[in-house]
Amino acid sequence: MKLAALFPRNTRVPAVHALYAALVEESRAPVFYELWGVPDTLDGRFEVVCLHAFLVLRRLKEADDAADFSQALFDLMFQDFDRNLREMGASDLGVGRQVKAMAQAFYGRIRAYERGLAGEEDLTGALKRNLYGTTAPEPAQLAAMADYLRRRAAALAATPVETLLAGRLPRTAMEA
Repeated sequence: MKLAALFPRNTRVPAVHALYAALVEESRAPVFYELWGVPDTLDGRFEVVCLHAFLVLRRLKEADDAADFSQALFDLMFQDFDRNLREMGASDLGVGRQVKAMAQAFYGRIRAYERGLAGEEDLTGALKRNLYGTTAPEPAQLAAMADYLRRRAAALAATPVETLLAGRLPRTAMEA
């Protein structure tokens, strides 16, 4: 038996990286910050990335064979957060604590957004509390963001999981 057979390469790594890059790119769309009032800050950008990651992971959760891919996407996202904190000068001792807090925040947002999309909780309230943080969005901005979240979730639900597993996101409603 060859040594390589004991350590199979994850052939999905390029697709995981491509999908993460696509969701980060989508998260940088100016509409979130310029029209819909999400703060164009580190926290605001973290929130928009988390929102898009939630939507993608939510869709992948429905597929029987996507658990490893989802985990790899999650891991890559938090590796990227870790790298970015270090590039911004966070101390090695503090990065782990900050990344742990970011993960806990992400899990909380998953619960809130999932309940909001299911109609079990007020989606605009979840967005106001999390996405907008300490800012006070206009009601129209909050409504537009909630509408976007619902439309994006529907678009992803209609997307074959194979598309995501190939590292591609469907076009956004803003691009159509």
